[in-house]
Amino acid sequence: MEIDVIKKLVKASRKRHAEMVREATVAERYYRKKNDILQKGARAQASDGNPMRSADNRIPANFYNILVNQKAAYLFTDPPVFDTRNEAANKTVRSVLGDGFAKVCKDLCINASNCTIAWLHYWKNSDGAFRFAVISPKQIIPVWTDDLEKELSGLLRVYDQLDEEGKKWNIYEYWDKERCSTFRKESRAIMDAIKPYDLYGEAGEQPEGDPGSWQHGFGEVPFIPFPNNAEGSNDLNDVKELIDAYDKVYSGFLNDLEDIQEVIFILAGYEGENLGEFLKKLKKYKTIKVDSDEEGKGGLSTLTIDIPVEAREKMLAMTRKSIFEQGMGIDPDPQNFGNSSGVALSYLYSLLELKAGLMETEFRQGFGRLVRAICRHEGICAVDVAQTWTRTSVHNEAELSSIAQQSTGVISRKTILLNHPWVTDAEKELAQIREEEQEETEKLKQQEYNPFAKQEGKGQQTGGVPLEKESVSDGKAD
Repeated sequence: MEIDVIKKLVKASRKRHAEMVREATVAERYYRKKNDILQKGARAQASDGNPMRSADNRIPANFYNILVNQKAAYLFTDPPVFDTRNEAANKTVRSVLGDGFAKVCKDLCINASNCTIAWLHYWKNSDGAFRFAVISPKQIIPVWTDDLEKELSGLLRVYDQLDEEGKKWNIYEYWDKERCSTFRKESRAIMDAIKPYDLYGEAGEQPEGDPGSWQHGFGEVPFIPFPNNAEGSNDLNDVKELIDAYDKVYSGFLNDLEDIQEVIFILAGYEGENLGEFLKKLKKYKTIKVDSDEEGKGGLSTLTIDIPVEAREKMLAMTRKSIFEQGMGIDPDPQNFGNSSGVALSYLYSLLELKAGLMETEFRQGFGRLVRAICRHEGICAVDVAQTWTRTSVHNEAELSSIAQQSTGVISRKTILLNHPWVTDAEKELAQIREEEQEETEKLKQQEYNPFAKQEGKGQQTGGVPLEKESVSDGKAD
C-alpha cells in the first residue's frame, strides 16, 4: 500500500478518532474510580480563601464500575456455547477457543461499554495455529463501506513501540482483505517522515515491489467489531452527570461537617486578650470572667448551626436511584431485595436484561464470525452456528428444574440440558447420561442370564425364607 494513502487516511480520521479516544479515556477513568470530583473538588470557586471554608474532601463513588461489571458478569460469567451441528467440529472449536475464552468475552464487554466498540484480532502464529486477542479500541481506525451493509473494508491500527535502544516509534498497520502493510516513524517526527517497516518478517507471503507488506491469507480483514449498542454510545453517557452530582453533594456534606463547628462561642466584655487562654480557663474551671462595657453589657453566649442533613440524605437517595435507573442496572442495596424470590427477583433484573439483550444482539454477529473463521482455518464447513447464552443471576432453580422436567418428550434432551440450571456443559452431560444408560443395560443383561439372582439377593437381604421344593405326595392320609 502506498504511503500517501496512509497519510490521507490518518489526516481524514484524526479529528473523529481523537474525539473517540477522549470519550473512551474519560469512561475508563470513571471505571477506575477516578471521577471528576478528584480534579475539581466540591467547593465553589468563590469560597477560596474563606477561613470558614477550608475543608476540601474529594470522595468519588464507584457506581459506574458497578454498572459495567454487573453487565459483564451477567452476560459472560458463563461464556456463550457454540453448536455447529457437528460434534467433531464443536470439539475443535472448543479446543481453539481454549480456557481463556471467558476472559476474552469479559474484556470485550468492558471495552465496548467504555469505548462504544471492542475489537478482536485473529492471526496465525509461526506454527500455523489459530490465535486471537482483544485489541484496545483506541488503537483502531476502521474503514467502512458506503453501502447499506456497511462492511469492514480496511482497518488502520496505530500504536507505539520501543526498540532495543529505547527509542519510541509510532507503528502503523493497515489491514485489508488480502494483506497487511506496516509503516513507522519516530514519535516526535512529522507525518511526512513515515516509511515502510518490515514488522512481521516472514509471517506471510510478501508481494514483490511492496516492501513492508505481506499476505495474511484469511480472505477478509482479520479484525472483528463488537459494538456496545446500535447507537454507538458508551455506558457513561447516561450516568455521568448524575455521578458527578452525587460526588459533589457527598463531598460537600463532609466539608460542612469539618468546617462548621457544632458550637460557636460569642464573647462580650472578655477581660483577656488571648482566645487560647479563654478556652484553657473554660476547660479547667468550667467558668470564665467577663467585664461589662460602657453600656453595662457583657457575657458569654453560644451559637449553634444546624446542617440540613435530611435534605442532603434525600438528595443522595434520589440521585442514587436515578443512577441505577438511567444506567439500567441493579442497586445492590439489601433493602431492595428483602425476601424477594421467583418472579420478584426476575423483575429486579428487567432493566439489566434489556441492556444485556441489546449488547447480545450486537455481539452475536461478532462471535459468529469468529467461529466461522476458526472453522475455515481448520478446514471445517460450518454454515449454521447456533449460540446459547447463559445469564448469571439470582434465580429460582426449583422452578427452572420443574420446567425442564415437564419439557421431557416435548423438546430434545439436548435443548433441555442447555437450559437446565445445574448443567454447564450439555455435551459432557449427554455423554454421562449415555454412560449411565449403558451401565444400566449391562445390569439388565446380567439379570436375564440369571433370573433368580435378584430374587435370591432380595431374600437374603430381607431375611425371607428360600423357595420350598415341590413335594411329591405318597397318597397316604395324614
